Amino acid sequence: MTDGCRILLLDDEPLILMDLEFAAEDQECQPLTATNVKEAMAHIEAQGGVSCAVLDVTLRDGETCMPVARELEKRDIPYLLHSGDLNRQEGTLAALNAQLIAKPACSQRVVETALALASTPPAQAKAN
Repeated sequence: MTDGCRILLLDDEPLILMDLEFAAEDQECQPLTATNVKEAMAHIEAQGGVSCAVLDVTLRDGETCMPVARELEKRDIPYLLHSGDLNRQEGTLAALNAQLIAKPACSQRVVETALALASTPPAQAKAN
C-alpha cells in the first residue's frame, strides 16, 4: 500500500514529527506533516487527500486531535493514535476507540502499523 500513499503525521513535537517523516519516506510514502489541527485539516481537504494518519492526542495550546480524527472517520480514512499522555487523555482515547501506540515507540513501527491499517478493509480495521 505504499504506491501513491500520502500519510498524515500530526504531532506538536518537532523531533518526533521528523522521525515519523523519515520513517514514512523510508516506506516510499509522501509524509504530510502538521503540528496543529488547522494544518492537519488543510492536508485532509487538499487535492490528493490522505491515505492514512498518525495522530498525537495532545497538541499545543489545549488542542487535541479529536476534530482531525472525526474528519478522518467521516471520510473512512484509517488512523492510529500515538501518544505519551495515556493517563491524562483517557476520555479522549476511549471516545476515539482507535488503535493506540504509546510513546516512546519506534517511528518505523508506527508508520508500518498505520500503513497496515490503510491496506485493511474499513470494517475489519475497526474490529482490530
